[in-house]
Amino acid sequence: MLKRLFDIVSSIIVLLIISPFLLIIIILIPLESWGNPFFVQQRIGKNGHPFGLIKLRSMRPDTEKKGQLTVGERDPRITRIGAFIRKFKVDEFPQLINVIKGEMSIVGPRPEVKKYVDLYNDEQQRVLEVKPGLSDYASIEYINENELLGKSENPEKTYIEEIMPAKLELNLKYIEEQSFRTDLKIIFRTFAKIV
Repeated sequence: MLKRLFDIVSSIIVLLIISPFLLIIIILIPLESWGNPFFVQQRIGKNGHPFGLIKLRSMRPDTEKKGQLTVGERDPRITRIGAFIRKFKVDEFPQLINVIKGEMSIVGPRPEVKKYVDLYNDEQQRVLEVKPGLSDYASIEYINENELLGKSENPEKTYIEEIMPAKLELNLKYIEEQSFRTDLKIIFRTFAKIV
């Protein structure tokens, strides 16, 4: 109950504070690359239920068909404004709406697309027992994931065989340690890492 109350109150406060800045970004996105400034992607949430994760669009329209992984600065699908908002995680702020709706929490395992969730083993499936979040241990550890994939000759293979299992291990660590104090620690560490 405390976690849910914190999620709602903090999400509303942050959205109110950053709304003028977000409005500018929302205007700039279609000026560079015409189309909806928002991007909604199907992710898998708690108990395996799919939901539409909301982001600010950082790539050219309809380019997800070329692959769901992004590979750092060399990915030609990413726009200039997109590179900026990705670097400072600004594209993630609309997910606060997902938090208010109850689909996500401020802290929890990052929700994955079905394609990769289908590869989880029985132990890894435990991450679906909790509400997904904006950040957790794995988000902090792999904040530069796109750059790591950009250096790989086979990003898909690197993600499935190396990065995804390591992130899931950290997700499970969070589940074992979850508490309001742990959440606060992750929030401060995430902010520090971005800064």
